[in-house]
Amino acid sequence: MIKNKEKGFALVLSLVLLLAMSLMGGGLVVIASSDHQSNNSSDEYQQTFYVAETALMQAEKSLVDKMIGPINTGTGNRDRDSRFIPRNADSSEPAPTQTPCYLSFRNLSRDSAFRLVEHVQDQSFYSLIEPIFDDASFQLSAVDNDEAVEDERRKLRKFKYEFFSVNSGSSMYKASGTSLKKTSGTAQRQGTAYKIYACGMMGSVSNPEILIPLETIVILAH
Repeated sequence: MIKNKEKGFALVLSLVLLLAMSLMGGGLVVIASSDHQSNNSSDEYQQTFYVAETALMQAEKSLVDKMIGPINTGTGNRDRDSRFIPRNADSSEPAPTQTPCYLSFRNLSRDSAFRLVEHVQDQSFYSLIEPIFDDASFQLSAVDNDEAVEDERRKLRKFKYEFFSVNSGSSMYKASGTSLKKTSGTAQRQGTAYKIYACGMMGSVSNPEILIPLETIVILAH
């Protein structure tokens, strides 16, 4: 049994990180805040980083749902008729709210005319991971009683996430595959590039105790 109860919390979030990394491609750029550089080794910093990873995954999932159609919960199939290429909002739409997460990215425009594809704020990380606790088949060696489970829930409720996505325009990418003649090849294809910005936060989203910003670029095929 793990003696340190904090490791149970780390294990839960590590599982989420493993899932995120298995689903998401692209390079991550960690923008380290000078206010928190001294906390790099802390457990809470690591958990907040995992939440930021999850936010990137949620942002990419949102773009994919728009590009190829959302999943119909009744049939489990994609609603292809609802698909569209996500574009930046036009000038008639409100400018993005300059939250602490937004302001942590120096390369995000502060211009009042700047627009995004979407800006999703104040999302509960706990609501994503809650089914793990409700699954009777899931067991944590460090969480062996109701009091410990509630303690883990309390810790998870402190974490929030936020993300933005920006349509960066058309982009070429290399697509590889195998033909019916069993020959492989690589072709240049047209897609749309998106810059994704995401934050994991601990505490209030308006004044977080810890804020970890991450960014990545994805190219979605048409």
